[in-house]
Amino acid sequence: MTEDDDKVKKIQQWMLDKQDLYRERQQDLKELTEEEYQKIMIFFANFIQALGEQLKVRQQVIATATIYFKRFYARNSLKCIDPWLMAPTCIFLASKVEEFGVISNSRLITTCQNVVKNKFAYAYPQEYPYRIQNVLECEFYLLEMMDCCLILYHAYRPLTKYCADLNSDTELLPLAWRIANDSLRTDVPLLYPPYLIALACLHMACVIKQKDIKQWCAELSVDTDKILEITRQILALYDMWKTYDEKKEIAAVLAKMPKPKLNPSRPPSEGSNGQDGSNQSVQGQGQNLQQSNMQSSGP
Repeated sequence: MTEDDDKVKKIQQWMLDKQDLYRERQQDLKELTEEEYQKIMIFFANFIQALGEQLKVRQQVIATATIYFKRFYARNSLKCIDPWLMAPTCIFLASKVEEFGVISNSRLITTCQNVVKNKFAYAYPQEYPYRIQNVLECEFYLLEMMDCCLILYHAYRPLTKYCADLNSDTELLPLAWRIANDSLRTDVPLLYPPYLIALACLHMACVIKQKDIKQWCAELSVDTDKILEITRQILALYDMWKTYDEKKEIAAVLAKMPKPKLNPSRPPSEGSNGQDGSNQSVQGQGQNLQQSNMQSSGP
């Protein structure tokens, strides 16, 4: 098997369809509307972005962490593992996979505490409850679910290549790059390969910049219907943002979110025998995950 064949196989392994996503979300959609579910995914993508920026990691690390997060919940209910724990776990794992370097344990948790307190208190007013041992245990569940398929291919590389081919590195690339970042707030990375996402982002940038690339596109052997569908999903995100005030609305949405059966109820200093009071609850969340997997694999 060639390197390109292996790359295609890895990409296809995690290409889902809308029916797959809808089926897996049924448990959560008993308590949430589809729009509320999307707002939760957008919120935690923003949380991961803020964590990554505070930790000064590359955008590729943030993108990888965001897709890890989306892949986990594409196969599991929100109540299996608390997203407030899964988000930093994804950053922690992505920093190693993308060879950014291991983020120190204390720095990761301190950054989570500061980001939640300073930027997301409107959504989570209490103290951030998790500690590094919780992240390490959560990482195990994430690795198990991902089947150790950790190498991701993003839209950034083909996007850079396409813009260079069009001699539009300075004109189109910055705008198309931002659109690619925004696509991480949609289901697009779960449904389409990176090169199609890149083409859709480039197409949108060209429309905004009023640049005609019809002749260039005509030479490509691609499914234009899929490009248009990706474009529609990103535009739907922009339409929602026009009327959506996250700071005012997300607290009520998060209150409806399915929760793990056990949550940390006290800081680690108050745990029995000086142990972290949140440790048992992560184990309980893992049990939620195992029970969910057993139910989904049953006859």
